Amino acid sequence: MPIVFHPTTNTFHLMNDTMSYILKILPDGSIGQLYCGRALRDKESFDELFETAARPMAVCAFEGDKTFSLEHIRNEFPGAFFGDMRMPAIDLKQENGSRVVRFRYKSHTIFSGKPKLEGLPATYVEHDDEANTLHIHVYDELLHVWATLQYTLYEKRPVLCRSVKVENAGSDTLVLDGLASLNLDLPDAGYDLIELTGAWARERSIKVQPLHEGIQSIYSLRGHSSHNFNPFLGLKRKETTETQGEALGFTLVYSGNFLAQVDVDTYNTARVQIGLHPFTFSWPLRRNESFQSPEAILVYSSQGMNVMSQAFHSLFRERLARGMWRDKPRPILLNNWEGTYFDFHEKTILEMAKAAKDLGVELFVLDDGWFEGRNTEHTSLGDWRPDMDKLPKGISGLADQINALGLRFGLWIEPEMINYHSKMYEQMPDWVLHTPNRPLSHGRHQFVLDFSNPDVVDFVFEMMKDILDHANIDYIKWDMNRSLSEVYSSHYPHDEQGTIYHRFILGVYDLYERLTSRYPNILFESCASGGARFDPGMLYYAPQAWTSDDTDAIERLKIQYGTSMLYPISSMGSHVSAIPNHQLNRSTPLSTRANVAYFGTFGYELDPRKMDEAEKEQIRKQIGFMKQYRSLIQFGTFYRLLSPFDGNETAWMVVSNDQKTAIVGYYRTLQEVNERYRRVRLQGLDPNTLYQIEGCDYDAYGDELMYAGLITTDASAGEHNLKAGEGDYLSRLYILRAR
Repeated sequence: MPIVFHPTTNTFHLMNDTMSYILKILPDGSIGQLYCGRALRDKESFDELFETAARPMAVCAFEGDKTFSLEHIRNEFPGAFFGDMRMPAIDLKQENGSRVVRFRYKSHTIFSGKPKLEGLPATYVEHDDEANTLHIHVYDELLHVWATLQYTLYEKRPVLCRSVKVENAGSDTLVLDGLASLNLDLPDAGYDLIELTGAWARERSIKVQPLHEGIQSIYSLRGHSSHNFNPFLGLKRKETTETQGEALGFTLVYSGNFLAQVDVDTYNTARVQIGLHPFTFSWPLRRNESFQSPEAILVYSSQGMNVMSQAFHSLFRERLARGMWRDKPRPILLNNWEGTYFDFHEKTILEMAKAAKDLGVELFVLDDGWFEGRNTEHTSLGDWRPDMDKLPKGISGLADQINALGLRFGLWIEPEMINYHSKMYEQMPDWVLHTPNRPLSHGRHQFVLDFSNPDVVDFVFEMMKDILDHANIDYIKWDMNRSLSEVYSSHYPHDEQGTIYHRFILGVYDLYERLTSRYPNILFESCASGGARFDPGMLYYAPQAWTSDDTDAIERLKIQYGTSMLYPISSMGSHVSAIPNHQLNRSTPLSTRANVAYFGTFGYELDPRKMDEAEKEQIRKQIGFMKQYRSLIQFGTFYRLLSPFDGNETAWMVVSNDQKTAIVGYYRTLQEVNERYRRVRLQGLDPNTLYQIEGCDYDAYGDELMYAGLITTDASAGEHNLKAGEGDYLSRLYILRAR
């Protein structure tokens, strides 16, 4: 069993071949943290790792003992106002106004498998022997409140999953004002902090900075995970690189407001916390009621950042995403949005679809503008009936015609939003999130439906069911284009308004669960680049997400590179779009646009009717290439090689599971003059295998390619090497095949 309890020392050891996580029941009944890191050999006692000291001015738990202070002990589930002066993991307000809590160990259970979290997305197992779970039950005897600390350690993955369930067994009504899903106290703060930050059209940029005394945090108060900060924190040692050194990664399987922070005290210890943001959260707990936190995930790597990311990639791809499309290569699609925007008719769409089919496209997606009155973004969200002037045969008729061409059919929808100018708003204005007697803010000329209200979710489900039951739809692009404001629900009393942000996300999850259960063959893509909701919670329902509204190939290098810190290639919606690019007005070669977009789900965002024959032939070859290699790209092992955040070059690669095939993407943003010799050191190859390199004029063993490097020097001899005369925005793919 990878989870062992030693009763003589009250020690829990969670272990597999790569990591250990060691806990201890402390003398006061609280749960102490002894170790988190590289795998250790098990033994009866690790008491030497429990460090205490008689520090001046400390608040101590036991009379006469100046060494046992919760302020200076590494604690798994710290409460407030009981001697630990750092940020608590739980904030529980009582009827008398007190927030003091004191949870003490009562019991524990260890079992095979991993239980579901009711109403919440979470990682899972298909067989109980994949993971083992520890539940530690702690209790506050004065308040009669239980907390269950849940730990699941995967057997073959460097992954520990954490969550907390709080249950009120007393008669008083309590208010849960804060709950971290994970609290980890580290013995030192000698780490660099890694964040994924940004804004619309420049999402998930990698930012690295040393930890310093005080709190450093990322968060969202927007009602969704946001463009600004992704729910991910990484910690790496100063010497850690992509290929070596120690790293820890933390994320939250949740799509709403979150807080992730590291609190470094003046004794150089670091407290990591991640969970719901307490500022917008206040949850009444009445007698016999409980609250389940979202799941937090901890990944440990002793072999650099790539191994950390690969652990997240395989976990999300294999044990977070679900359904028919989890393990299937994704269809190559053409989306009409940047080709037509709102200006189209059935004839236009069918002409585009025919042209797309001729190029080898497999799925045609009809984007915004298909429903009644929707000719601008000012109107008709919520009125999900086909515009019969544009589509005289409706959605079902159009789907049949698209299918007759030999294409699958997909549809865009934004079910959480509504326009003021809509029949739905006229009939049910109270279904919009709004604060009484306050003006209502708009975002993108739209408002947010109150998904905390089950009646709203039921209505939207019936509306979508009416569409999906009567049309042959294979793909849904589920958009979400603005943040939540005036977050107040007329459906709930005043003392439950602090629950609305969380209830909204639970409503979104409920709708997703109902739809994915009823329509298991539909490929759902989460698209929230207007609002940004690219997070682990969404991947539970939709195995891929629109990575960014920015389709410029050069900007996408940074966006996709940063996204890969946490998310697998199979989750990244990536399209070739028309030039000049609609976001940056930049023109890049068609080959470079494809060479970037290959490393994702791949598709096109343009009007193929407007392309000349040479461009069409190039697209046919691109689609043929993707069909040949998409299984490798989407389900192989991905490595970052050269960062676009560090210089003029970007490189990454993907390797097949048997190490016999690999694809290297190399990108040079700007042309340089009289430059140095260049090599890229590859990763993940078999050192003893001789590889034929398509894109070069030589063969090489894996050890040479990894330790000496792949030559990418400009103006080198050889037909396929980089030529200085090819100018800006150059890219190359190198295909490696075992001889």
